[in-house]
Amino acid sequence: MLPYEVRDGVHVLFLQPNPEKPRGGVVVLDAWLIGEIKATLAKIATEKPTGFVLASASTRVFVAGADLAEIDALDDAGLDAYLRAGAEAFAMIPALGCPSAAAIHGATLGGGLEIAMHCDALVAALPAEGGKPWQVGLPEAGLCICPGWGGTQMLPARILPALAIERTATGQTWACGEAPQCLFDVRADAGSGADGAVAAAIKWVKAQDVSTGCFAAMKAPRRAIAPRNAAAIAPVCDELAPKVGGTKHGAACIDAVRTGIAKGWDAAIACERAHLVKLRHTPEARAKLDGFLKK
Repeated sequence: MLPYEVRDGVHVLFLQPNPEKPRGGVVVLDAWLIGEIKATLAKIATEKPTGFVLASASTRVFVAGADLAEIDALDDAGLDAYLRAGAEAFAMIPALGCPSAAAIHGATLGGGLEIAMHCDALVAALPAEGGKPWQVGLPEAGLCICPGWGGTQMLPARILPALAIERTATGQTWACGEAPQCLFDVRADAGSGADGAVAAAIKWVKAQDVSTGCFAAMKAPRRAIAPRNAAAIAPVCDELAPKVGGTKHGAACIDAVRTGIAKGWDAAIACERAHLVKLRHTPEARAKLDGFLKK
């Protein structure tokens, strides 16, 4: 299992690099880590936590994303199983039934942002003035593929939908200081790093009043496109389609958003997964992935 501890009554889980593939201390969502996340969250659930913080043990990143080399070696059935396993593991965070926050202090990309967005709040510690900014976003479309763990649903639920959908469909990320203000619920002291992010995340979690029902009303729409917002988001897809839907990966992202609006979270995740499995075989994706993996 992954290391976790209880700080001031809040369970804090620390994501770790795979010990057999240390990658210079960078946390990557490979099959090993997904399995460890699932086992550790199952253990934490038995302790009936009153608050939860998702943190990273890496000093370099929060989570750099999925292990593209590992998943590229999988056949279609294997990739489908890997994506399902990740979705099941990440869903265990909201299933804890307590306030949760992701403590972010470094690059948070692709699956890294998706697992973070399964938490109720994103808490970020930006670099000190003059420090190197880290990146945040969903870059999958830059490789001519698409998100596979709910990114097409959760990002439009957190920031301006038109901006979220466009960025997801094009793969453009943000330097942390340029990310939309509303992406991060709390900003820890600049330069405070992982410790500052965790401390601020614990403070946010403890400030939530779960007894009034207001917390449950607040958190529900954060992980999916809320029905009350669907009518407003549907026209956004129509407007963006000519601009970003001309590529297979852009069209896939818009299709997933539309599926979420029409059929809900489970159908949208299945739609993402099906598109991702197919997209990686396109000539455009193969050229991008091969180039990336050769670096």
